[in-house]
Amino acid sequence: MLETSARLLALLGLLQSRPTWTGPELAERLGVTGRTIRTDIDRLRSLGYPVDATRGRTGAYRLGAGGRLPPLLLDDDEAVAVAVGLRAATGVAGIEDASQRASTKLQKVLPARLRGRVEALTASTGRAPENTGTNAPDPEVEPALLAEVAEAVHRHELLRLDHREEPMLVEPYRLVSWQRRWYLVARDPATGRWLALRVDWMRLRMRTGRRFTPTPLAEPEYADLVVREVASSGWAVHARILVPAPAAEVLARINPAVGVVEPVDDASCVLVTGADSVETIAAYIGMLGLPFRVDGPPELVEALRVLGERYAAAVR
Repeated sequence: MLETSARLLALLGLLQSRPTWTGPELAERLGVTGRTIRTDIDRLRSLGYPVDATRGRTGAYRLGAGGRLPPLLLDDDEAVAVAVGLRAATGVAGIEDASQRASTKLQKVLPARLRGRVEALTASTGRAPENTGTNAPDPEVEPALLAEVAEAVHRHELLRLDHREEPMLVEPYRLVSWQRRWYLVARDPATGRWLALRVDWMRLRMRTGRRFTPTPLAEPEYADLVVREVASSGWAVHARILVPAPAAEVLARINPAVGVVEPVDDASCVLVTGADSVETIAAYIGMLGLPFRVDGPPELVEALRVLGERYAAAVR
């Protein structure tokens, strides 16, 4: 039988590992009586860890939310996963510094057998630059903003916000991270239109406190809607490119995230695309491998002119 202090830690670890446990299940796992489990539960409560209990034949224990953060008892694979995952956190303002602090704390308490494994992973792996598809810097989102939006999603509470200076009242449904950017999938309750809103372009107004009844999404996944909406309206710069080729041929050459193809006739179409800089659009249009014509915006026309002269000079 485990000593009392070790048994309390083991009990706390079990309560963290799944939502509910019955008294007999806990007693069997720890090799003690039901009475000992009840006593240990009282000890945990006296230490400030809220353990909720339901009575009756189907009664059970679960670890509730409280004012103290209980020690996290991780198994070997969980500890390594957390240590490695902390090194990959990006896209939220201050997240890299916070991740580094958390990683340092975790390293100090890892058992020797795991510390060596994590140190080996850290020393033998590296991260290449993630932003290789554009010359525009990656945006960062304030943690408080992301948390407040997430809470509204969880509460099914209408959000009042400004998106690129446009006031909106929307139903928030899901936060999606894609292409190193955060998006809110939302629905306009007045028109029923679904939206993918860039969180870094968003400013929240006063809380509405108004709940809404969720409407099912027709898309298979929220991420599918984000990819489609971003291609047509979610970039800082947009362009409509006339391509003298059938729409099916253009669609076969692009990823759905690149843009939306609108047929003009059997032999031509318009590619609606965008990026966070005109230079990025200019580079990607050339990768289409088909003739094209661009009438605007003026900044894109100029970028294509400069790029064309540069390419022409390279083969003279």
